[in-house]
Amino acid sequence: MTPPPVTVDDSGVVTGNTYDKYGSNNPVVKRLMARFEATLEELFAQAAPTSLLDVGCGEGVLVHEWAKQIAPARVVGIDLEEPSIQAGWAERQAENLEYKIMHAENLPFADGEFDCATAIEVLEHVPDPAHTVAEMARCAQRHLLVSVPREPLWRGLNMARGAYVKELGNTPGHVNHWSKRSFVELLSRHGEVIEARSPFPWTMLLVRL
Repeated sequence: MTPPPVTVDDSGVVTGNTYDKYGSNNPVVKRLMARFEATLEELFAQAAPTSLLDVGCGEGVLVHEWAKQIAPARVVGIDLEEPSIQAGWAERQAENLEYKIMHAENLPFADGEFDCATAIEVLEHVPDPAHTVAEMARCAQRHLLVSVPREPLWRGLNMARGAYVKELGNTPGHVNHWSKRSFVELLSRHGEVIEARSPFPWTMLLVRL
């Protein structure tokens, strides 16, 4: 897999991957990602969506796999307009999968249009995460599935490996930071957090609306 370039929006702000964690050959990263992906698949199977909206789908790595799993159910992935993102979309096609270019703040979908809405490693990037989560909850009928870096652990690990030292370990583009407790509190405004997992060093929640 070719590592994607850094994702930026039209104003030049870093909004997406600064590191290709899905395609890394680093043995430590591979172990962490194996646990992350295994946990995510467990929660996705538990949600068992009959239709899906993936907010901030990036190059389409996850949403493409999910579309194949739940075909022929409708799946929509949204993200910003950026060459590396759309190049990924072109490589990852499925008959039941549609990609749309848009921001996450005000979603142009009907109330309850999807069974489940997901945002995987996205909410740390958006300018108003509470509003984005509310929009996701509005568009979904049954579940939200979300994950974010767990703080302050994430920044501490960056500092320990000598990354982003001048930024005190903050990954470029991360404008929101949550502990597991504070992230649960945010999502609990919209439903019952039925699973709260901690695949190191992330927080991952499944919410029943």
